[in-house]
Amino acid sequence: MNKSELVNAMAEKSGLSKKDAASALNALMDVITDALKAGEEVALTGFGSFHVTKREAREGRSPTTGEVIQIPARNCPAFKAGKVLKDAVN
Repeated sequence: MNKSELVNAMAEKSGLSKKDAASALNALMDVITDALKAGEEVALTGFGSFHVTKREAREGRSPTTGEVIQIPARNCPAFKAGKVLKDAVN
């Protein structure tokens, strides 16, 4: 399911117009992004939580040349599914 299909499904389930559903989805993504940028965790009870993990710097290899390169440290967004979501999928 891509973003436009998600907007259509949200509009159908909620009774909102597609424009309102798209606006709500964009606002949700913006709020989650801003919270993660600020170093906060976003927990949606029953669904899951979004958080930031820190990756340490490490060595890697260039696939084209085989040369050893340094991969810098970085922050990565992560999602951990909640129990209700896991149970619904299984």
